[in-house]
Amino acid sequence: MWKVGQLAKRTGISVRTLHHYDQIGLLRPSHRTESGHRLYDRDDVVRLQQIVMLRQLGFALEEIGAMLADASLPRLIDLHLARLREQIERQRRLMSRLERMSVWLRAETEVSVEEFFKTIEEMTMFEKYMTEEQLETLRKREEEVGPRRIKEVQEEWPRLIEEVRQEMQRGTDVHSPRVQALAQRWRSLLNEFSGGDKAIEQSVANMYRSEPGAAERFGFDTKVWEYIKPALK
Repeated sequence: MWKVGQLAKRTGISVRTLHHYDQIGLLRPSHRTESGHRLYDRDDVVRLQQIVMLRQLGFALEEIGAMLADASLPRLIDLHLARLREQIERQRRLMSRLERMSVWLRAETEVSVEEFFKTIEEMTMFEKYMTEEQLETLRKREEEVGPRRIKEVQEEWPRLIEEVRQEMQRGTDVHSPRVQALAQRWRSLLNEFSGGDKAIEQSVANMYRSEPGAAERFGFDTKVWEYIKPALK
């Protein structure tokens, strides 16, 4: 058994906190000495671990008391593990964003706040529709082509889309030499982006269909896409 001071020293939890837990009925010591000093046994230590885990998960002391009444230790550990995995994933995504932002910044001499907003919006939107493997493929593609080429491609897309739109408005047959040449440029840019990964291209297409602001954000036109798509096959 452990006295309150010993338990505080072993766990890093203050004596004051342990006294408070006792007062509110959250962690009452199972034993006391003849002089009335608190004594904690193994079951008390297990309960304290549960309390600490739930506190780290953000629950209030009142909520923890209710949860401990009907929750087993394995269940609480699973809950803690799930929350930790979420935190690790958020940190991993943040690291990925910062790495991409670092590359992007090196390619620019001056960056406006608006560009930061746009970049963050783009990254979060892509994360919603792509798997971890697809995002990793895109990160590797960025490293391969380099920031300068990325910027060139970003500037090329609006020009190409506008040229395709003009042919669409003229009613030009998609099998004509002019549209076929545009389709070849379109396919080339797609391959630079995806590395030829059709699953990535499908994920992007799903994003455009599901996100109302995606087409406008990236200068994409769904009508233009439907027009040029047969020429890409």
